[in-house]
Amino acid sequence: MAAVAAAGLVLLVGCGGGTGGGRDGGGKDDGAAKGERPGGPAHGGSATTHLKRIPEVGAALRARIPAASRQVVAVYGAGVNSADATVVLYDKGANGWGRKGSWDAHNGRRGWTVNHHEGDKRSPVGVFTLTDAGGVLADPGAKLPYTHSSAFTPPSYWSQNTRHDFDYVVAINYNRVKGTSPLDPTRPEGQSKGGGVWLHMDHGSGTSACVSVPKTGMRALLRALDPARRPVVVMGDKAHLAA
Repeated sequence: MAAVAAAGLVLLVGCGGGTGGGRDGGGKDDGAAKGERPGGPAHGGSATTHLKRIPEVGAALRARIPAASRQVVAVYGAGVNSADATVVLYDKGANGWGRKGSWDAHNGRRGWTVNHHEGDKRSPVGVFTLTDAGGVLADPGAKLPYTHSSAFTPPSYWSQNTRHDFDYVVAINYNRVKGTSPLDPTRPEGQSKGGGVWLHMDHGSGTSACVSVPKTGMRALLRALDPARRPVVVMGDKAHLAA
């Protein structure tokens, strides 16, 4: 009974969960897992520092980044209908923004939307705070509050390549209550607006709405994201980001 309850909880709150079926990339149209790609700044290049602003983010979204934020996870989607993306971690110091890591990633399998709703298989465009983390695996040294629980384990009938998706997660504060476990199913704007949008481990193809990052990237993000630095994620396809 405990295992069934845990599976139901992930279905309800996990990436794209709810009446849409709850599979985060678990459908037959997802393709085989491609495996992790190495993390690190600029695919092996040296870190970029002293940037005046987050690259390729236009005035509209830049204005939504809180003035107090000193950490930004930028998700650069390849296209409005593409599941391919790049995740870059930026940290603000005395001399400007510095790029601290870059990883190949995936977003919703149908791409991006400015009006996300449950089951559309697209990731929401926007700026969202990052306050809570967790996963099946033990805390790797996270600064954000971390919920270590087997309740993150995907149901056994999900595709084999998704079995470790929720080993590490960071909740994206889209239609959720800040300061609660990522497992909290509350959706303040209603069920139809979707929820359970997370940064989580990559299985090599698109998701239901989340952003997936290789294990090296998730461990690096969990160890770097600091509530004292007010981290946010800025996410979308490149055209929407640049607007």
